[in-house]
Amino acid sequence: MNEKIIIKNATFITSAARKEQFIKPDKPMIAVCGKSNVGKSSFINMLAGKKKLAKTSSEPGRTRLVNYFDFGQFILADLPGYGFARVSKIEKEKWAKTLDAFFKAKENVSHVLMLVDARHDPTADDLQMMEYLHYHILPFTVVLTKADKLSKMKLKEHKKAIAADLYLGEGNLLATSAETGYGKEDVLIKLGQIVALKQDPPEPLEVEVEEENEMEE
Repeated sequence: MNEKIIIKNATFITSAARKEQFIKPDKPMIAVCGKSNVGKSSFINMLAGKKKLAKTSSEPGRTRLVNYFDFGQFILADLPGYGFARVSKIEKEKWAKTLDAFFKAKENVSHVLMLVDARHDPTADDLQMMEYLHYHILPFTVVLTKADKLSKMKLKEHKKAIAADLYLGEGNLLATSAETGYGKEDVLIKLGQIVALKQDPPEPLEVEVEEENEMEE
């Protein structure tokens, strides 16, 4: 199924600072995570086709809450960025607890879009996040941001290297640019697949067991 999703009017729903405030979605919920300054807000605005739906900032580490948006056919949850060095240890622990609490209710999360800067190798925090998603068996897709900062040749090289670092096939990475809209169509197709799968989950496989014929006396 390669029909892209159509996003007509994305709107902000609410923000949550603790697990008691997390919403229980009545439709598929897709989480967006990534290190601070990876371009989450710009990525969300690109998908929405709006410049100011998610607040962007030149100062990393500003997203400290879980921000929910209604994208029509799905809910998007913008998670606090991780790995910002200038944040205090107490603040980092607070963010880690927020992320942990969010993902523990994994029955509410249909898919995770993990954003990684296309220009750089994955950080230790990126690798830890990847391990976390694997451990909790959360379906995810890696989205490379800021692809416009690289030439086509360099982007191809970096995509291959990042895939190797994350032990993924290159096909599991989607390169994007919020500045130019590059890769948006690929992400919309992926979102369409996620929503369709959630709405019409595959039926469990039935295994037929052949009964042994009784031996005639």
